[in-house]
Amino acid sequence: MSTKDMTRPSSEDVSAAEVLRRNFADTVLSSLATLGRALRIGADAIRIGTTDLIGVRFPVHETLIQAWFLIRVTAIPSILMAIPFGVIVSAQVGNIVTQLGADSMIGAAGGLGVIKQGAPMATAMLLGGAGAAAIAADLGARTVREEVDAMRVMGVDPVQRLIVPRIAAMMLVAPLLNILIIFVGIASGFAVAVTALDVTPGSYWESFGSFTTPIDVWVSLVKATIFGFLVVVIACQRGLEAEGGPRGVADGVNAAVVMSVATVVVLNTAITQVVTMFLPVRMA
Repeated sequence: MSTKDMTRPSSEDVSAAEVLRRNFADTVLSSLATLGRALRIGADAIRIGTTDLIGVRFPVHETLIQAWFLIRVTAIPSILMAIPFGVIVSAQVGNIVTQLGADSMIGAAGGLGVIKQGAPMATAMLLGGAGAAAIAADLGARTVREEVDAMRVMGVDPVQRLIVPRIAAMMLVAPLLNILIIFVGIASGFAVAVTALDVTPGSYWESFGSFTTPIDVWVSLVKATIFGFLVVVIACQRGLEAEGGPRGVADGVNAAVVMSVATVVVLNTAITQVVTMFLPVRMA
């Protein structure tokens, strides 16, 4: 066998590489197509909701029902998540700054960590894990029972009847949940700093007020609202495309949760870079 023949790739290697490349391309394209369909549903919902709001036909009652449901399934878990998050941030930052002799900076570091990163991400995780799962399950069950097709036959737009109230409810609940997590997270971090790290309350709040500005809170609220919008449109899209009976509904719920979390993490990275570029941390 010649040296040229020895260095030539075998047909098995070429086939395996081709299969891997094709599978990866199909997965990426399928994911982008799914996200595109979800964003199209979101755009249609915004257009229809705006038209209904101008025409005084907006389903306020259904929106409030959906908002109350989201609050019931996320309020207690958000408190239970915010407490350990605030404790962990305060403890870890406190250990580092104590060694540097800058105990007074615990308030600034802990507050900024909770407000700019912890609260929006915790809000997105809770809405994606509890809210998106419930919405995808509800819409998926309606889809496999052919209720959605029956609505279309009767001339009722499923986007107007089912999706618009859920998106409006999520946009209403997301900033409220974000504020709750900020309050609980900062309070728990303050308690740990004062009781366990021997930080005086005055120095904690002074450093917190010196570096935390109102724009940081507004950025956190905007991020939470954007994340909530993405979570709900992905959940609605997966629910409306469910097929195959109960197994299809379960697959849609699982896909909604996974896609929501993955999309939020990627988007949070991009938003953080942009915000850091234009709004760097500075003294208030």
